[in-house]
Amino acid sequence: MIGSDPIADMLTRIRNALMAGHQTVSVPSSKIKVEIVRILEQEGFIESHEEHQVEGTSHRVLRIQLKYVGERRERRPVITDLKRVSRPGRRVYVGKKKIPWVQSGIGITILSTPKGVMSGMRARQLGVGGEILCEVW
Repeated sequence: MIGSDPIADMLTRIRNALMAGHQTVSVPSSKIKVEIVRILEQEGFIESHEEHQVEGTSHRVLRIQLKYVGERRERRPVITDLKRVSRPGRRVYVGKKKIPWVQSGIGITILSTPKGVMSGMRARQLGVGGEILCEVW
């Protein structure tokens, strides 16, 4: 069940698929989810993503190819953890000077800004703040 927070649902599906060792995970698609996954791909946290139309319906599904490192027995996911920061019950906004560093720069912050969804580093470069959607490391 998706509930009232579809972004948290997507992050939980990715987290569960990584713990189970799956190669791919499918989530219902939306514009903001596609942008979040695009950033994860650019930053090297996932292999790839593609959007599919469900046959016979108007629903779209986002299929995410997860990324692992190491050989078969010692295989570990690239993503250690995903954390939803701003929720429907508690929105978290930051200015351009207050964008947090995740794990001392190892991870990324994903923000929704007036200039679109972007990573924290890109928002610092453009000098914009916004709503912190999630942190990934």
